[in-house]
Amino acid sequence: MYHPCGGETVRSDVGLGEKGAAVRKWVKAISIGTVILAAACAAYMTYETEMARFNPPSLADYPIQGIDVSHHQGDIDWPRLASLPNVRFAIMKSTEGGDFRDKKFAENWRRAGEAGIVRGAYHFFTFCRPGRDQAENVVATVPPDPAALPVAVDIEFHGNCGKVPAVDELANELNAFMDGIKETFPDKPIFYVTQEVYDRYLRGNENRFPKHHLWLRSIAREPKQEDCGRWSIWQFADNGKLEGIQGSGRPECPVPVGDGIFPSVFRFGRRVRQARAGTRWA
Repeated sequence: MYHPCGGETVRSDVGLGEKGAAVRKWVKAISIGTVILAAACAAYMTYETEMARFNPPSLADYPIQGIDVSHHQGDIDWPRLASLPNVRFAIMKSTEGGDFRDKKFAENWRRAGEAGIVRGAYHFFTFCRPGRDQAENVVATVPPDPAALPVAVDIEFHGNCGKVPAVDELANELNAFMDGIKETFPDKPIFYVTQEVYDRYLRGNENRFPKHHLWLRSIAREPKQEDCGRWSIWQFADNGKLEGIQGSGRPECPVPVGDGIFPSVFRFGRRVRQARAGTRWA
């Protein structure tokens, strides 16, 4: 058979019947796997290149910075973190779906509070459980604290079930979720989203969803307001290294802006801009 790049290739499976078909399928599977692996390697190299060129937000421009963590970070030295100028707050994973509870949440919540770090909890919202079930999980797990940040809701495809809900379906489930927690947590929630989720669901549909603060993941580049609406927290990295955290996971680093989330717990300086919740340790 003629090869479009020049020369000829020989079909070695001609006349082999079922064995030839099996070989073709095997070769095709290897080809697909190679393409996927190459794409993943290219994405990783792009990520590493961007992070190498990226200068994290300065404390002068973003005076309030923090982290988000989960059990992946293992045992955390909260007093040590409290001494760092770029850990003013910590948002920690509490729950996922209708029944999962992060095994380190209760300890992290207590010890962060004892260390004097402003704390918040985040819930990973799964597309495969009703919103009300997930609300019950949050209410049963997260202690109400008027000094804490509003509940954050992590909405993303990565790590989620395979379902891709329609806009109305996701809006209905998130509204049901908020109805289920609003008596215990009446404040406007924080929605953590990737640009993909924002573009697919929130852009142009904000009135269908519960009112929320926006926490946007935008690794190694500051998001533009016109691209995503007014964000309150910017996650600028997911590979943070901090004294006091020795676990296998790396914290994510966010920084916030003065739009109503942080003024009640922080006093902003003259140059306060939008912030990001620091480094995220999923």
